[in-house]
Amino acid sequence: MTPPDSLLKMRKAVPADLPAIVAMLADDVLGAARERPDDTALYEAAFRRIEAQDGNQLLVAELPEGVVGCLQLIVIPGLGLQGAVRGQIEGVRVASSQRGQRIGEQMIAFAVDAARAAGCRLVQLTTDKRRTEAHRFYERLGFKATHEGMKLELR
Repeated sequence: MTPPDSLLKMRKAVPADLPAIVAMLADDVLGAARERPDDTALYEAAFRRIEAQDGNQLLVAELPEGVVGCLQLIVIPGLGLQGAVRGQIEGVRVASSQRGQRIGEQMIAFAVDAARAAGCRLVQLTTDKRRTEAHRFYERLGFKATHEGMKLELR
């Protein structure tokens, strides 16, 4: 079942959206182990930092019944590729009750269009190696696994 495009709205997140966003971030095995939904101060502070940074926006997907998806789009100026500007897509989530309705496709299409409008030459994202369904999803949308991502946790 696909919601008609006219029902799904993408918009900039507001503080009142934080409980729904955090619930989506914590709603799987990986997220449950790393998120702390009861510590709202952490997420409120992070939201304020996102809001304060130019080129950084937290977006939500909304149906009449409420927020059903989220992602973060960060515009990153760079020197490589002749000074190309990149769009980094982070924290993509669709509410588990809404998966399989092509909401994620519409969210990514919106983010790609927003990145293009911001002058980005490419969009990039990372996805956990354990999220094999997400890999298939992004590949179906045209993303290619051209690089190996690496992280160093700083605690």
